[in-house]
Amino acid sequence: MQDTHFQRARASLRQAIGRYTQKARSPRRGAGDVELQASLKTDLNQLSAALDKLNCSLLRIAVFGLVSRGKSAVINGLIGQKLLPTGPINGVTQYPRSVYWALPESDLRVELIDTPGLDEVGGQTRAEMARDVANQADLILFVVAGDITRTEYQALAELQAAHKPMLLVFNKADLYPDQDRDAIYQKLRILFAEGGDRGRPFLMPEDVVRVSAEPAPVQVRVEWPDGSVTHEWESPPPQVEELRALLVDIIQKEGKSLLALNALRQARETEQGIARKALKLNQEQAEELIWKFAKWKAIAVGVNPIAILDLAGGAVTDLVMIRNLAKLYGLPMTSFEAGKLLQAILWSSGSLLLGEVGSGLLLGAGKSASAVGAMFDSVGGLMAYGSAAVAQGAIAGYGSYRVGKAAQAYLERGCTWGPDGPNTVIQDILSQVDEDTVMYRLQRELGG
Repeated sequence: MQDTHFQRARASLRQAIGRYTQKARSPRRGAGDVELQASLKTDLNQLSAALDKLNCSLLRIAVFGLVSRGKSAVINGLIGQKLLPTGPINGVTQYPRSVYWALPESDLRVELIDTPGLDEVGGQTRAEMARDVANQADLILFVVAGDITRTEYQALAELQAAHKPMLLVFNKADLYPDQDRDAIYQKLRILFAEGGDRGRPFLMPEDVVRVSAEPAPVQVRVEWPDGSVTHEWESPPPQVEELRALLVDIIQKEGKSLLALNALRQARETEQGIARKALKLNQEQAEELIWKFAKWKAIAVGVNPIAILDLAGGAVTDLVMIRNLAKLYGLPMTSFEAGKLLQAILWSSGSLLLGEVGSGLLLGAGKSASAVGAMFDSVGGLMAYGSAAVAQGAIAGYGSYRVGKAAQAYLERGCTWGPDGPNTVIQDILSQVDEDTVMYRLQRELGG
C-alpha cells in the first residue's frame, strides 16, 4: 500500500510542476502576469525540491527538545557512533545539523536532524528555526528528561502545528530510581491518554518511549593479576533499543507513506500560495468578470419565459463563470471539477442561497403564467410578466455574484482537487492507514 502512496505522490508533484512550468512559459499579458511569473520560479523550485526528496527516498527525522535534554546523545545512540558532540555545558548544538542513519532493514535513506535547545535560541529566531525544520521533517522526536515542564508543553503544542507524526522520548531514565522512573513514565503516558483536546499536544500513550542515550558513568571494581584491586569509572553503552525498534518498525511499515504525505503537504501549501498571489494580482479583473456574468444571468433569466429553463441556464452560466475565473488565475479546471465546485458552493451556502434559488423558481413559475396570460390579456399579462421578470432577474444576478465570490474563496486553495490533486491524494492516504500506526494518530489529529 505504501508503494502506491509513494507513486501517487510522485505523479501529483509531476503534474503540478508540469502545470506551473507551462504557465511560467506562457505569453505575458499584463503586469499581474509578469509579477506572478516572476514568483513562479521560487515556487517551482520548492515543488522540485519536494519531488527530489521523494526520488531520493530520503526520510527526515527531526529531534527537538529544551537545552540539556540529550538530543545529540539520542542521535549518537541510534546510529551507534558518537558523531555529534555532547557535554555538560548547555548549548553544545548551536544550529541544526544532520547525520545519516544506515538501516539495513529499509531501502529508505534516513536523515536525523539535531536542533538547538528550544529555550536557548532567541525568540523569533527560535520560532523560525523550529518551524522550518519541522516543516521539512517527516517525523519528529521530542526529547524530555523527566516530567514535562510548562515550557516543554508549550513547545510541543507549537511543533504540533506542523501536523507531523511525533514521538515523545523520555531520556536520562537511568538517573532515576526504578520506582521514580516508572512513575514518571506512567505520568507521561497518562498525560496524553486523552490526546487531541483543543490547544494541547496530540499524542498517544504508545508514542512515549524510555531511553538512556548516554548513561552516567558507574564505578566498577577491577581485580588485577597481581591481586591488587582498583576502582574505575566506566560508561555503560547507550540504552536506546526500544526507540530504535519502534523507529525501524515505523520506517518499514510507514516510511514511504510518510514521505508521500509530507511531499503532498508541501505541494499543497506551494500551490495555495501561487493561487493566493494570482487572486491578489487579478482581483480587479475578477470582480469585473463576476459582475459581467451576474448581469448576463440576470438578463437571461429575466427575459426567458420558460421557468424550468431558468435553473438550467443559470447553472450553465455559473459553471462558465467558475471556469473563466480559474482561467484568469491560471488555475486549470475541467467542467467536471467546476460542477463539483458549484455543487459544494450551493451546499456550503446553506439555506440562504438555496432559498434564493427557491424564490427564483416561484417567480419563474409566476412569470411563465404571466407569459401565458399575456396571450389573452396583453396589458395585464405583460405588466405581471415584467414585474416577475425583474424580480427573478435581480435574484438570479445576486445569486450568481455570491457564487462567484464563493468560487474565489475555493480557488484560493489552488489546484489541490482532482484525482491527482494533493488534497485528494492526502485524504486517500489517510483513509487507508491502519489503527496501530503513527499516521492513524495524525489522521485523528487532522479530523480525517
